[in-house]
Amino acid sequence: MNTSTNASTNVIETHNLTKIYGSKYIALNGADLTVPQGSVFGLVGPNGAGKTTTIRLLLGLHNPTAGRALLFGEPMTPNAVHLRRRIGFLPTNPRFPGDMTPITYLDFVGQLSGLPAEVRKPRLAALLRAVGLLSASSQKVKSFSTGMTTRLGIAASLINDPELLIWDEPTAGLDPEGRKYTIDLIQELGQTKTILVSSHNLGDIKLVCDHIGILSEGKLIFNGPLREMTRFTRSSAIELTLDGDLDALCTRLDESPPPVRWTRERNALRLHFEDETRIAAGLAAVLGMMVDSGTTLLAINSLHDEMVDAFIRLLEEERGHGFSRILRAAQTGDGVPGAVDERPPHDG
Repeated sequence: MNTSTNASTNVIETHNLTKIYGSKYIALNGADLTVPQGSVFGLVGPNGAGKTTTIRLLLGLHNPTAGRALLFGEPMTPNAVHLRRRIGFLPTNPRFPGDMTPITYLDFVGQLSGLPAEVRKPRLAALLRAVGLLSASSQKVKSFSTGMTTRLGIAASLINDPELLIWDEPTAGLDPEGRKYTIDLIQELGQTKTILVSSHNLGDIKLVCDHIGILSEGKLIFNGPLREMTRFTRSSAIELTLDGDLDALCTRLDESPPPVRWTRERNALRLHFEDETRIAAGLAAVLGMMVDSGTTLLAINSLHDEMVDAFIRLLEEERGHGFSRILRAAQTGDGVPGAVDERPPHDG
């Protein structure tokens, strides 16, 4: 990885980044985004939240209506070719010239990146081998499956050995095998590169990312380490699958209520913890009563995905307080400014 950027800096910073299309559609509203160097950053949100708009602004493909984007400490503009050469971009569902082969296409991309032949030829061969397309290197791209096309897009994004990867919905449309390959590759590349991954799939983000930004209707409502998301969870819940006299156990729980809310579901007991600091005490109390009532524990499982719970709560809070937030912005003069006439992207 190119280490010209100081380890304490952010590879990406945006300040009040705003985009309005045609005086009609507010795609992004005052986003202050930070992507630390060396992080795998997940940009998530529902369809239409503004993820693709954000990426196009970060790449300098569109001009912001207000605010600015800094990449590697420099302003990104449509003319900042030197910055884009430090970035590898994978669009959603990439499309390539159908009559080209993987070799001719990667060679073309390498030339656009300014790579001399003695560098790009061995690199494209190594990349085709790495993404599993060596045996298809002479096939025309129009014959490729979705998974093969995505792998070619991944190779193209790496041809210039970029410091920063920006991948927009890299697992979209892939079968389970293709999705696993892409997830594994992000985890591997994240050891040496800064990566921004856009996705609406929280499962993918949870597997690969250590930082996250959440967009809702063009507003960035969270930006920080993934571990901080846990503070937005409503509760923790687990399910105990049991064998034995559950009636006797439930009688004991009614007579001597443990420090946990519980419900019964057939041969299972569901424990709901509102305070995570009391999980150990509550579980210990229930397990003790199980022993006394002759009930056997067969399995223990989490009922909730904490990240999904936190994500939903953040969206609900943002929508619930949206009106007061808008009034505060108007009072401080931070409202959304005028527009420019560009066609909006299909925002994933």
